[in-house]
Amino acid sequence: MAVRTIRLFGDPVLRTPAAPVDTYDKELRLLVRDLTDTMKDAPGAGLAAPQIGVSLRVFTWWVDDEIGHLINPILSLSEETQEGDEGCLSLPDLSFDTVRSQQVVARGMNMYGEPVEIEGSDLLARALQHETDHLDGVLFIDRLTPELRKEAMRTIRESEWFGEAAPEVRISPHTLSAKWL
Repeated sequence: MAVRTIRLFGDPVLRTPAAPVDTYDKELRLLVRDLTDTMKDAPGAGLAAPQIGVSLRVFTWWVDDEIGHLINPILSLSEETQEGDEGCLSLPDLSFDTVRSQQVVARGMNMYGEPVEIEGSDLLARALQHETDHLDGVLFIDRLTPELRKEAMRTIRESEWFGEAAPEVRISPHTLSAKWL
């Protein structure tokens, strides 16, 4: 288990739709633990795998002292909406009122490949929608009005972290299917 580096706005992994998970193994459980540790350390209300450079459909959340995770989520959204302050660990020190569905039913899998269903409203609904957006390459600023998006981009360009080099990606010399004897 480890705290991983959170990728910042501008890193291409944040704009790339993540691949579905099809293998529920020890590596996936380690990823969920790393996401949880990183989210708690930040601290944040949620963290998606692309935010730590892993392009898989996995995220964690931490809302009202409840910590959870969801893999390959599918959301059913209410027509009723809420507007509230929203931020993102990949866009530090930036928050704007963002419209989201008031309630959500999220279906997916847990880290053991068992089906799960989470029903949430208010902040949990917001977190589930926000993190699922990350898996689709969508950031919360994409959901802002054109005027607010323009203001957000100006704030981003003026931030201390904007333009920092993306972390170096090292390729393992081992094949993904290698079996160690």
